[in-house]
Amino acid sequence: MQSDYFQQLTHSLQQQGTGTPQLIVDMARFQHNLDYVAAHLPARLQPRLVVKSLACLEILQHASQSLNTQRFMLFHLPHLYEVMQHFPQADVLFGKPMPIRAVDAFYQQVMASAENIQLHLQWLVDQPARLQQYLHLAQQRQLCLNINLEIDIGLHRGGAQDHAGFMQMLELIQQHPQHLKLSGLMGYDAHVVKLPNVFHAQAKAYQHSQQQYRNYKQLIQHHFPKLWQDDLCFNGGGSLTFMQHCQHSECNDLAFGSMLLKPSDFDLKILSDLQSALWIATPVLKVLAAVLVPGLDRLQSYLPQSNQAVFVYGGYWMADYVYPESSHPHALYGRSSNQELIQVPKQHRIQIDDYVFLRPQQSEAVLPQFEAVYAYQHGQFTPWATFRE
Repeated sequence: MQSDYFQQLTHSLQQQGTGTPQLIVDMARFQHNLDYVAAHLPARLQPRLVVKSLACLEILQHASQSLNTQRFMLFHLPHLYEVMQHFPQADVLFGKPMPIRAVDAFYQQVMASAENIQLHLQWLVDQPARLQQYLHLAQQRQLCLNINLEIDIGLHRGGAQDHAGFMQMLELIQQHPQHLKLSGLMGYDAHVVKLPNVFHAQAKAYQHSQQQYRNYKQLIQHHFPKLWQDDLCFNGGGSLTFMQHCQHSECNDLAFGSMLLKPSDFDLKILSDLQSALWIATPVLKVLAAVLVPGLDRLQSYLPQSNQAVFVYGGYWMADYVYPESSHPHALYGRSSNQELIQVPKQHRIQIDDYVFLRPQQSEAVLPQFEAVYAYQHGQFTPWATFRE
């Protein structure tokens, strides 16, 4: 079935392709993943699409419509302008703290252009010193900023790591209601599935992360009841822990993106029902009968050669060769981003202008490397521009 699938893709590319490396999203597989998410997502959890992992307007629009959401998580400030233009009623939560100069430049540009921002912006703040910066900016520009506080629930990548620093930030927000407003919390738990699953370590880590999250929520309720609102955004998750959050979560807002395209970094048992929907297809430039490593010519003449040497257009992407089966780069010849040598078993009758297929390890790293992603549906390709900044 895999061979038939990639042979059909090859045939379509030979008829319609650009003759250069192309990034392809299989729309049937993408829709399968969207339908799966919609069927498993409980009503208590609002979906939030991670823009860096789906960095293409049409992909975001398709996912937004399928999941009935205009909640987005952003990690790169230039992406905000795309969201503002095409989703003017969006709720945007930043997934990492933005440097104060970047935030100031954003508001300077918005105020200079007299744009009417309707979308709801939540700025992520990880420590009291940064909150002081945001307060100073809000006072200077006469703004009231929505502040979402980052909490450390086990990943240990920053954010509030103790109750003292967390309480200090809440106190500052409460003291300056005209310039700061608490919009919620964000706790990321990607570490859970990275732990060796010995003695139920992953399940225990997830339970601990949710207990930590609950503790921070209770601190707001008990010590800052004026800041507590029913519409606070308690964001968490990520593609890696999507299923755990669907079963039990302290959150009401769940961020995910990569799993909708399922690059290989998301090959987890709990996500096994999702399908790979993103490929790199690159043309074959040269086919040699055997791999010849410079400087080892005499030695190689005595060794059996079970592989052809195939040179492809481009290479060295954050991706793995998947078709033809058992294709892989040569350890001694080295990698190349210009025309990479891969070893292809001789039973594959590969020729120039055929295609080799790779599966990205991440979507966020690969999408910006291509000017367009080609939506593949009913045997046709449609180019969609990516967010390249």
